[in-house]
Amino acid sequence: MTTKNQERVLRGIGATPLSGVGTAVRYDPDADLSLPEPPDPKTVESGVEVDRFEAAREAVRERLQAERERAAERVGESEAEIFDAHLQFLADPQIEGLVEDATDEGLPAEHAVREAFGDAIDQLEAAGGLTSERADDLRELRTRLLRELLGAEATDLAALPEGAVVVAERLGPGDTARLDPDVVGGFATATGGRTSHAAIMARSLGVPAVVGVGEPLLDVADGATVVVDGDAGEVVVDPSAERADRARERGRDVDVRHEQVTTVDGRSIEVAANIGTPAEAAGAREQGADGVGLFRTEFFFLDREEPPTEDEQYEAFVEVLQPFDGDRVVVRTLDVGGDKPVPYLDVPAGENPFLGVRGVRLAPGERADLLETQLRALLRAAATDAGDGLAVMFPLVATVGELDDLLERVEAVAAALAEEGVPHEVPELGVMVETPASAFVAAELAERVDFLSVGTNDLTQYVMAADRGDERVAGLHDPRHPAVLRVLDRTVRAAHGADAWVGMCGEMAGDPDLTELLLGLGFDELSMSAVTVPAVKERIVETDTEAAEALAERALAAETRAAVEAILAGDGG
Repeated sequence: MTTKNQERVLRGIGATPLSGVGTAVRYDPDADLSLPEPPDPKTVESGVEVDRFEAAREAVRERLQAERERAAERVGESEAEIFDAHLQFLADPQIEGLVEDATDEGLPAEHAVREAFGDAIDQLEAAGGLTSERADDLRELRTRLLRELLGAEATDLAALPEGAVVVAERLGPGDTARLDPDVVGGFATATGGRTSHAAIMARSLGVPAVVGVGEPLLDVADGATVVVDGDAGEVVVDPSAERADRARERGRDVDVRHEQVTTVDGRSIEVAANIGTPAEAAGAREQGADGVGLFRTEFFFLDREEPPTEDEQYEAFVEVLQPFDGDRVVVRTLDVGGDKPVPYLDVPAGENPFLGVRGVRLAPGERADLLETQLRALLRAAATDAGDGLAVMFPLVATVGELDDLLERVEAVAAALAEEGVPHEVPELGVMVETPASAFVAAELAERVDFLSVGTNDLTQYVMAADRGDERVAGLHDPRHPAVLRVLDRTVRAAHGADAWVGMCGEMAGDPDLTELLLGLGFDELSMSAVTVPAVKERIVETDTEAAEALAERALAAETRAAVEAILAGDGG
């Protein structure tokens, strides 16, 4: 903590590259949930208490399901999946057994819930790392059950006053999802990290947020003026007028948000959004996305008992295309397996799902029908009035032979549609570069398609042999490692050598601190979570290509991640 004049600057972890200023509103989800001493166990009827617990659990389940559906409509299916963890915990037979055991011992349902969930929370926290962050999911679930059992009303986070900055020890995803980004100034929490569910939801909603600030945050009084700087990872209490004005200015819409942006020297860069459902397309456009750089079609296949039909997919593709009026929309063909299993497809996970049957190894590999149906829908959508900008890319292509087979299948589908008299067009075609193999044959791939798109999340994982979900190797799963940067450089050069354009649709693309580096490497398109589009566009218009190329050259010559970080921070010569 530092002080300047009367300011108090509290350091935390920036969850979104956004800033806001407003009035602190303290939020304690556990307020009014204190329990009296439990009664004499002999007076407690276990069956009655179990029934009370079951009724509360069902009511909470219904609310969670409704919130999940609202979140899917508001921010997308992938973010709404956060609520699935709550629903799974709610149905966990181990926790249910602990509650029933406690009622058998003479505890009322509310005491039994507090005791059972307390044990489970302690176990998760003891595990440390990313696992410990899941303890917040259990805390929010426990709070929901206790409120239901006690009939206690919660603070309505959906009805906060204009400019409110929520200050809390922690927020769950349900809490965060109720915030209105057009009303609140932001939020700050004492606990949590960038991968916490509250932080993920904040990025999806576009709410300024700083997490993991620590105990000093809990001393902030109701009504204090607070700046939340999600870019710097700072919470400023009682800011100077100058700092507050700066935060308000940064919080306003970026002037270039709805423009096609260029660098200082006039180089045009496409800034697109990653989306998972048609409902997200309009919101991405509102955030200033020039188009869609990654439409994840696997979400069509989830939460259902059979694959979507050709017509269902066709209608969804047309719906996504419409808000962009001919601007490019890149659709990724089905990419399941790995961390995205689909139970009804009955694909064995294998010992290492990320190295097994996923992406194009499933379709057309083991389920050619899935790809054929999807390609028919895509070629039909490309022939509509909104279809001029449609592009299709294939995931996890590792060999030239795989791509040749895919291109033959596109030709076969086009021929079948022509024979049937069905209007269709073959759109732009591309390949995702996600493995070292695809990077090493990028030149041959680029000669056959219109574009390459780098998926840095998987590419970093495979290059560094570091599971992106394992916190023990989190330091290795970082695209700033020299090995990853050199793979990116090789891919860009290969694409441009074959007159193909090259984009990036991994998380790296949405980090404004890396924008200059990516422009220096030569990327033509960057695609990201829609909320980061304005910040990246702002960085692009401030960037000079010659200076960016010099920065990239220094970073490519570095031998360690630390050296790359120093260069990006301006300390590397």
